[in-house]
Amino acid sequence: MKKVKLEIVGMSYSRSQSGAYALILGIPGQKKRLPIIIGSSEAQAIAIELENMKPSRPLTHDLFTNFAKQFEITIKEVIINKFEEGIFFSVLICEKDGERTEIDSRTSDAVALSLRFNCSIFTYQNIIDEAGIMLEDEPIGDDPEAIEKDEIEEKGSADFTDYLISELEDMLKTAVENENYEEASKIRDEIKRRKKI
Repeated sequence: MKKVKLEIVGMSYSRSQSGAYALILGIPGQKKRLPIIIGSSEAQAIAIELENMKPSRPLTHDLFTNFAKQFEITIKEVIINKFEEGIFFSVLICEKDGERTEIDSRTSDAVALSLRFNCSIFTYQNIIDEAGIMLEDEPIGDDPEAIEKDEIEEKGSADFTDYLISELEDMLKTAVENENYEEASKIRDEIKRRKKI
């Protein structure tokens, strides 16, 4: 079965599940989207890597990455290989000494690791047909850090309107040092929003 390459389009708070996030994957050059509901810690792990934030201590996905690299294991690609009862299933295609192995993974963890190993994310056309949705926005390009409009609207910027950009940048640094990544993500979005104006 032919694989279809996916890119990360954005992430937003889930409207259907409290405390969860929607990870939006898309096919380059198309308007088709694959929305995947993930937990807040996995969303944090993805956002941290997308934004090149450096936590003071390694998070779980960083630890896994360091462990794998220490033993010369690389993740070559991630495949979202199944969709059953509203749940996406994935495998990590790993390689050591030229030998490949598949490891079962939650999709959110697989995406977080794909960013750390700089490898591609794939799925199959039948999964796109079954679980994909068409959005009326522009087709995605090559920017894996594109932010959905919903993300900006959901997070809002009311909390930070009284701060200068330099103050926000200091607050961002402090939030990362204190491992408060959800707050860091909100501050980062406010800085981005202002720099676009």
